[in-house]
Amino acid sequence: MTAYRQNLPGPRRQTGRVARVLAGLVLAGVYWFPVRRWFHRWGTTPEELERVMPGDGLIVNPTKVDTGAVTVNAPPEDIWPWLVQMGQGRGGLYSYDWLDRLFGFLDRPSATSILPEFQQLAVGDKIYWGREELTVEVLEPDRALVLVDHGHGMDWVWQFGLYPGDEQRTRLVSRGIERVPNTPLWWLFMRISEPAAFIMTRRFMLGVKQRAETLRESVADTTVGSRPGPASAVSSSIHSEETP
Repeated sequence: MTAYRQNLPGPRRQTGRVARVLAGLVLAGVYWFPVRRWFHRWGTTPEELERVMPGDGLIVNPTKVDTGAVTVNAPPEDIWPWLVQMGQGRGGLYSYDWLDRLFGFLDRPSATSILPEFQQLAVGDKIYWGREELTVEVLEPDRALVLVDHGHGMDWVWQFGLYPGDEQRTRLVSRGIERVPNTPLWWLFMRISEPAAFIMTRRFMLGVKQRAETLRESVADTTVGSRPGPASAVSSSIHSEETP
């Protein structure tokens, strides 16, 4: 009887287990509600969440829709060239290059200057991102770019909208729309990939913002003759701010 009693879980041990379970539930609740909600609407206003974008109707009954936005202190014409030249073997993804290169999404560092050879994009053109082949579905210069991918058992639309606030500021809005099979494996994959997708997409948008704002500043300074040309100014400024 004494040995039996010694093997029974004591009150302290049971309390510790309950505390760990409760802590896990709290952390799961925090992630599932406020954190995931932030992932899905980072930087947006209610109006931007409700706004209809050109690629919204390309996927019926989507599994997931994520919208993010950032204010860029530059007009659309200084943002558009960076979007047009994005992609593997082109201008890159302006995100965490070391991660993109590690996982095979890029074959070189992202561009820090506008590349004239990649400025002629048209509907139907292909943009590569690792093993993904994105097709240009909608292209409205200085306004909207919509890319689609129907590979690997899923449908994906990645679109960008440029909405001027005034002559010096533009809202850059990114919206990702996905439809995947309704299976436990795909559900698990989507939950695991959400944080990484958010981190890389957010950094991409901030990378575009940084480059466009540096371009705007260099153009303004070149006008008064105080700095070198736009391309060299953008490159030197970005290299000085980004870590290798």
